[in-house]
Amino acid sequence: MKACGKVHKYGDNVDTDVIIPARYLNTADPKELAAHCMEDIDTDFVKNVNKGDIIVAQANFGCGSSREHAPLAIKESGISCVIAKTFARIFYRNSINIGLPIIECPEAAEKIQAGDEVEIDFDTGVITNKTRNETYQGQPFPDFLINIINKNGLLNSLKG
Repeated sequence: MKACGKVHKYGDNVDTDVIIPARYLNTADPKELAAHCMEDIDTDFVKNVNKGDIIVAQANFGCGSSREHAPLAIKESGISCVIAKTFARIFYRNSINIGLPIIECPEAAEKIQAGDEVEIDFDTGVITNKTRNETYQGQPFPDFLINIINKNGLLNSLKG
């Protein structure tokens, strides 16, 4: 399983209130959430994001509240994967639960820049920065997580 796209880069402590502002939590419609994804930190995100693009961030991505709306908004916006130095624990679990691939890799988080073209091989954990001709070793996904992501989330993976 692979993902490939252009990078949108963010710093430390990107919290769930920035990913999807609380004023939009009166809906569970993924398309409506995606329309406001990242708007308080990057007003042009929804205009510039394309299907398959990748978010790269520093430490503690997804901190804050435990709402599933945040990874859902990211996934529905077209993002194929989030790479960060570290993730908030609940955000990490919520992402897997809804089928959003995320991978921790401090070296990639440091070296990859906004606009770079990046490919991720989830089976091996290898992240290739095609723009800079560099590779970084992230943690590969175990088979059970690949199954959850391939089936678009935990609940779908349990349906058989």
